[in-house]
Amino acid sequence: MRAETERQREAKLNICLSKILKAMKPPDNITVSQWADKNRRLTTETSAEAGRWRTSRTPYMTEVMDCFTDPRIEHIVVVAPSQVGKSEVENNIIGYIIDQNPGPILFIQPTVEDAKRYSEMRLAPMIRDTKCLRKKVADPKTRDGGNTKRQKSFPGGFLVMAGSNVSHDLSSMPMRYVIGDERDRWAASAGTEGDPWELAKARTRTFYNRKLIEVSTPTVKGSSAIEDAFNLGTMERWVTQCRHCGEYSEIQIDQIRFPHKTIVNGESKKFEIEEIYYICPRCGGISDENEVKRQHSKWQAEAPEAKKLHKTRSFWLTAWLSPWVTWKEIILDFLQAGNDPEKLQVCYNTMLGKLWEARGDMESEESVMARREEYKAELPDGVIVLTCGVDTQDDRLEYEVVGYGHFGESWGIKKGVIMGRPDSDDVWRQLDDVIEHKYKFLGGHSVKISLTFMDEGGHFTQEVRQRCRERQMMNVFAIKGAAGVRDIPYTSAPKKQKIVLGGRFIGTVWVYEIGVDAGKQKIVNNLRVQTPGPNYCHFPKRDDYGRDYFKSLMSEHLVYDKKLKNPWHWEKIPGHERNEAFDCRNYANAAFKALDPDIDATEKRIMTLAAGKAAPKKERAPRKPQRKLSDAFDDW
Repeated sequence: MRAETERQREAKLNICLSKILKAMKPPDNITVSQWADKNRRLTTETSAEAGRWRTSRTPYMTEVMDCFTDPRIEHIVVVAPSQVGKSEVENNIIGYIIDQNPGPILFIQPTVEDAKRYSEMRLAPMIRDTKCLRKKVADPKTRDGGNTKRQKSFPGGFLVMAGSNVSHDLSSMPMRYVIGDERDRWAASAGTEGDPWELAKARTRTFYNRKLIEVSTPTVKGSSAIEDAFNLGTMERWVTQCRHCGEYSEIQIDQIRFPHKTIVNGESKKFEIEEIYYICPRCGGISDENEVKRQHSKWQAEAPEAKKLHKTRSFWLTAWLSPWVTWKEIILDFLQAGNDPEKLQVCYNTMLGKLWEARGDMESEESVMARREEYKAELPDGVIVLTCGVDTQDDRLEYEVVGYGHFGESWGIKKGVIMGRPDSDDVWRQLDDVIEHKYKFLGGHSVKISLTFMDEGGHFTQEVRQRCRERQMMNVFAIKGAAGVRDIPYTSAPKKQKIVLGGRFIGTVWVYEIGVDAGKQKIVNNLRVQTPGPNYCHFPKRDDYGRDYFKSLMSEHLVYDKKLKNPWHWEKIPGHERNEAFDCRNYANAAFKALDPDIDATEKRIMTLAAGKAAPKKERAPRKPQRKLSDAFDDW
C-alpha cells in the first residue's frame, strides 16, 4: 500500500514536471512566413483573396518577413505603394510575436484615430480567424480590462496601439518591439516632446533583442522620413530577370510602353490603351506583362554592409509585380493624372511607389521667360474667360488680366501698375478702364473681364470695401487671404462684411476669403508644365512681361520646418523682394475658380460672335432717287 502511494506520487510528479517543461518549451524554430503559411487565414473583410495565407502569392515579402527572425538584424525598413500586401506583413509579424516570441509591442499609427481604425478593421479579424491567436488574446467585447481597441494582452506580453501625435503613448513603458506604420504621415513632433520615432526607439534600450520596424508609402523627396530610414539600411530593390539577356533590373515606368488613344468628351478625357509592353534597359528585349511576372525576381542590395554597420535591412518595392493590380490599372491612373501635379503625386506615391519631387525652386525664371510667345492679337485663340487680380499697396495698385481656356490652360493678357493711393478717385478711374475694356481677338470680336478679385489687405481695407461695393454691378469683389492654413478651400462662398469709414457705418459688402497657400501651390505646379495644353501657362513677349515680372511671379517657394506648428509655409526666395505678380496671378486664378464658368457654353457664344464678325457684309441695292416735294409740284 505504501509502495503504491509512492508510485502514485511519482506519477503525479512526472505529470507536473511534463507540464512545466511543456510551458518552458522554446518557440518553434520557424520563420514569420512559415508561421503565416501554417496559421493565417484571410477573410473578405480584409482581403480580395479569402482563404489560407500563401506567401508564394507575394514572394517579394518572404525575405522581408523572415529577416525579422534573424538575430543579426535589429531594424527593418519597408517602402512600398498600396496594394502590395505591406499591411499583412505587419499583421503576420504581430501574430508571430504573440504566438511564438511574446513581448511588449508598440504599434504606432499617424494618429490615435488611425490606430483605432487599424485595430478594428485589420487586427481584430486576424485574431478572430487565427486559431492560435484567438486562444491567447481575449475579445475586446469581454470584461477583460486588458483588452480594448488600443490594447491587447496575451501570455508573456501586450500590444499597445498609439498615435504619433500623442507623447505619453510613446514615452512611458519599456517596449521590446516597435512597429511604425505610414511613417511619412506621422506628426513632426509628439506634442512638445520632439520626434515621435526617437521617443519610441528610446523605449527599447533595455532590450538586447529589440526589433524596430518602419513601414510607409513614400511621399515627397527631401522631406520623407521613410526615405531617410531606407538610406540607412541595405537599400534593397526588387529586381526581375530579363527573359532575353538574363540580366536583372527593377521595373520602372520609364521602361513601360503603352500606345494609346485619347478620347475627349467636353472637359473629361478617356484613354484606350492599345498594348502594353516592357523594354529591358540592358538589352532592349521586349516582354509583355505575363512574361515579366513569370520571370525570376530577387532582392538586390545597394549597401549590403549596412547589415553589420547598422543592423538594418531596408527594402523598396513598386507595384509592377503585385498580384492584385494590373499594369493597365497603373497606366490608366497615370494617364488620368495628366499634367496635374497633385494627382501625379498620388499616382507616384501610391501606385508607382516613387517619391514625388517637389522642387521648391520651381523652374528657373529664365526658362519660363524664354517660353514667351508672340500674340497675334490682344486675345490669342484659346482664351474663353477673362478675370483680373488686383494687389493693393499703400502707393499703388498692381493688376493682371488673365485668360483661361479648356483644362486649366491660361494666358497672361495684361500686367500693369496704377500709381497713387488706393483712396484716390483717379486711381479707381484708371482701374475701371482696365476692367471695362473690351479685349479683342484677331477677328475683331471681343470679351470683357468676367470677375475681378481685389486684395483688401493693408492700410486701406475700408476704402477698398467701399469702392468694391460701388462696383458690384461690374463684378468687382474684395478678398482677404488666409495664409498659413493649407487645408482651407482655395475659394469659398463670400460673406458680408461691414464698411466703417471715419468711425461711421457705411453699409456692408460681400468679401471672399481665399486659401492663398493652395493657390500658390497651383501656380508653382502649373509653371512646371512644359507643353501647351492642360494647365500650361502662356506669356506674351512684351515689356509688361519682362524680367521683373517673372522675378516677382517666382518670388516664393514652399519650405518645411518641423519645429513650426504648421511646418509647411511659403517664404520669399533670397533676392526676390517683390511678390506682387505672384499675388495678382493668385487672385486672378481664385476669381476664375469662384466664377466656375461653363467653358463649353461660353466658347459657343464667342464662336457665334466670331462668325458674326466674319460674315461678309451684303451690298445694299442703290437707292432710288427720292423726289422732293417741289418736284412733285413740278409734275402738276
